[in-house]
Amino acid sequence: MAFATIIYTKSGPVAEIRFNRPHRLNAVVSEFYAEILTALDDAEADSGIRCIVLTGEGRAFCVGADLKEHGAATRSELEKLEYLQLANDVCDRIYRHPRPVIAAVNGFALGAGAEMSCSADFILMKASARIGFPEISIGTHVGGGVTGILPRLVGLARARELIFTGRRIDGAEALRIGLATRVFPDESFAENVAAFAREIGAKAPVSMRFAKEHLNDGQRDRAARLLTELNALRSCMLTEDWQEGVDAFAEKRTPAFKGR
Repeated sequence: MAFATIIYTKSGPVAEIRFNRPHRLNAVVSEFYAEILTALDDAEADSGIRCIVLTGEGRAFCVGADLKEHGAATRSELEKLEYLQLANDVCDRIYRHPRPVIAAVNGFALGAGAEMSCSADFILMKASARIGFPEISIGTHVGGGVTGILPRLVGLARARELIFTGRRIDGAEALRIGLATRVFPDESFAENVAAFAREIGAKAPVSMRFAKEHLNDGQRDRAARLLTELNALRSCMLTEDWQEGVDAFAEKRTPAFKGR
């Protein structure tokens, strides 16, 4: 399918959504969000896709809202509201998507770019990349569920610091505080991201979906969690992939999961 603001490709079990507004450092407009949602829907509908990578074309991941468009002041109040809802919808879709999602932060990830990154299951960063939340510094507010997700990742004190100051941090610091999962050298970033995505994509899809759902739901009490984990385990044991995992372990080979 043809897109104007993203490049959507598939390679084996991995789908890549590449933000493609490099002339604006991949700044966000409404069409951009709408196209991301379409690509995420397509990845869910494709049973061959086991992992999704978000990344940016050029020297930025995404620098947030396109302030040039905002500054033009040509949108109605309804259009502004629709834009804000799209932003929340994209972050929530990433967070709740049944496939694991990797934010491959290749450059600046600011504002909406940082929010989408936090919504992903993994943040992989170039050593030279920078991530930050500048919203308060320009009189606006963070979105995408960041005030709930960020404290879980880095702790409340560090979340306050990042959001209150708007300070940009590099990959090494993001890794140290628990925001980034991995940091890779600039020159081998693409290769390392691809290898990480293939590793995640090789796991059992049904099991992965249950694991993501449970890890992302921090609201269940222990009794409810034990019950839902038990139900998930029972469901997994009814799949062909469960038997394949047992057989592969006994035969000392790599399992070939089919997602059923």
